[in-house]
Amino acid sequence: MSKVLLIEDETSLAAALQRVLEIEGYDVIAATDPAEGLAAARKGNFHVVVTDLKMPGISGMDIIKELHEKRPQLPVILMTGHHTTEAAIEAMKLGAYDYILKPPDPPEFLALLEKAVTNSRLMSEQVEVGQAGFAKDAIVGSSRLMQNVYKEIGRVAAMPVTVLIRGETGTGKELVARAIYQHSDRANQPFIEVNCVAIPENLLESELFGHEPGAFTDAKTRRIGRFEQANRGTILLDEIGDMSPRTQAKLLRVLQDRMIQRLGGKETIPVDVRVIAATHRNLELAIQEKQFREDLYYRLNHFVITLPPLRDRPEDIPELVRYFFQRYTAELGFPTTGTPTAEAVEFLRQQAWAGNVRELRNIVRKSLLLARGYSISREIIDRALAQTGTPRPSGDETLASYISELLARAERGDLENVQSALSEIVEKELFRQAIKLARGDQTKAAGWIGVSRPTMKDKLLKYGLHPSRDGS
Repeated sequence: MSKVLLIEDETSLAAALQRVLEIEGYDVIAATDPAEGLAAARKGNFHVVVTDLKMPGISGMDIIKELHEKRPQLPVILMTGHHTTEAAIEAMKLGAYDYILKPPDPPEFLALLEKAVTNSRLMSEQVEVGQAGFAKDAIVGSSRLMQNVYKEIGRVAAMPVTVLIRGETGTGKELVARAIYQHSDRANQPFIEVNCVAIPENLLESELFGHEPGAFTDAKTRRIGRFEQANRGTILLDEIGDMSPRTQAKLLRVLQDRMIQRLGGKETIPVDVRVIAATHRNLELAIQEKQFREDLYYRLNHFVITLPPLRDRPEDIPELVRYFFQRYTAELGFPTTGTPTAEAVEFLRQQAWAGNVRELRNIVRKSLLLARGYSISREIIDRALAQTGTPRPSGDETLASYISELLARAERGDLENVQSALSEIVEKELFRQAIKLARGDQTKAAGWIGVSRPTMKDKLLKYGLHPSRDGS
């Protein structure tokens, strides 16, 4: 449950806001005395602080100054009247997460609070690297490909360079970005994530760089952008390949000059921000098609981490299944006795996973709900796959319909290269069936397929196929 500290000297408003937040499932501590509120913020483990600006004795500005100095990862939302918005904007420069006008509109207030809590969790919840453990978020897998990823995270975390994280949708790019942040010398400073594809193009510039009053139709007051909020910290620009050319040009100037200019403004503002960018797109192809700036690409390309698709590391699937099973049994309150059967795990290992780790995670969670605490069998996995519409080649599914589903995923942006995905799925199934028919005899299976024995060995290793197991 997310913990919220509410500091508001107006008793009736404090009580009303507390009720609204508790109905939404927040654990709320309300303080009508600002001194008591600040004392609680100093020692309490809160996800976000909401404070009034004008209060007797200690003002919201005083609270922001102290908390940002001592706990810069703690988001502080300011409540202010119309006549004090300029002071609220100054408070944002000092480290406030955002501000909202009094009395706050409940839907707007709840949406802002949810964003702040999410941002707080991104900074405070550790990402375990290379092991599942008991962390909510972990990058799991002991394969050679993932070992290389862990080494690259370790190499670049402490380096003051821009990082570009590449990989298909669902491979865990955001987790890698958080791991880099948490192992860097900026780990005690803000971490801001901006999903470039989730924000309308006409609003993305304002979100990143802020705006001045009158910059566009709805710009009533000055807005502090995410780069200013992330000053001395780290910003993750997720799905940067979908950024418009105009915004790309502005971002390039920020990377070159370490200065920003708010939309509609003339003032240049220095920012000290480490940029981590992530994309599932083929940027080289986007450059050729004039959709992505080549000079920006080279600015982002200082250090590249490429995450492998799950189909390239099937040996990690049993470990991932165990991790997601443990995570969601605890989250859903199910007993830990109903573990997945060996047949179910093997069946999961043989799937294509076009949606990568995210898709596997969703299937494990769906299977737990279907099994309701009992053992997860292959039949349960089948039902989960059927309910989520996950495509897989089988005797009762034609190649045409399978290809159609893959293309639909590509159209939604869930899959980058249909031909490659289909080719690898067919190739894996070919080698799996051949080694099974040959009862583990690699020479015989290689002869049937028409490849050399070394190639056969390499393919078995690539797809996680074991002659002794898959050939029996």
